[in-house]
Amino acid sequence: MPEDRKPPIAFETTCTVPAPPEVVYAHLADPRSYIGLSPLIVAVDEVRHGHDDEGRAVAEYLAVERFRLVGPVRWDNRIRVRMVSTPPHGPLVSEVSSPGWVSLRAAVTLTAESAGTRVHERVTADAPAPLRRFVAREARRVAAYRAAELTRRMAAR
Repeated sequence: MPEDRKPPIAFETTCTVPAPPEVVYAHLADPRSYIGLSPLIVAVDEVRHGHDDEGRAVAEYLAVERFRLVGPVRWDNRIRVRMVSTPPHGPLVSEVSSPGWVSLRAAVTLTAESAGTRVHERVTADAPAPLRRFVAREARRVAAYRAAELTRRMAAR
């Protein structure tokens, strides 16, 4: 991997969802909830639960991202995810390892508000130069979609 990489891609998203933090937390701590919560995730497999050295809950799993390339041509990208959660309200930290030397870290914190729960996500990602623009665009698009879908799911419960 080249040493002259640019600084990581970094951005934040915030939304308020109409549910208490415990409900939002339980939803986000379940790896299978990410199917459809991200517009790319179509499957979650090989889920393993455990605890790290600090006693925090850890879920490790394989997620399948489906990218539409041209017309009906699709590419399934299998990514490894390690999610560390600190109940009852967070943070939830997901570290993603994707083929092509792409990595992503998402840290979610939850704050109770009168309207429900404020969900704040900080995303950092790193990718080789040829993939940076694509990774940055997709990560931002997915984060915005995830905030809207989480809001919809919490309102529908």
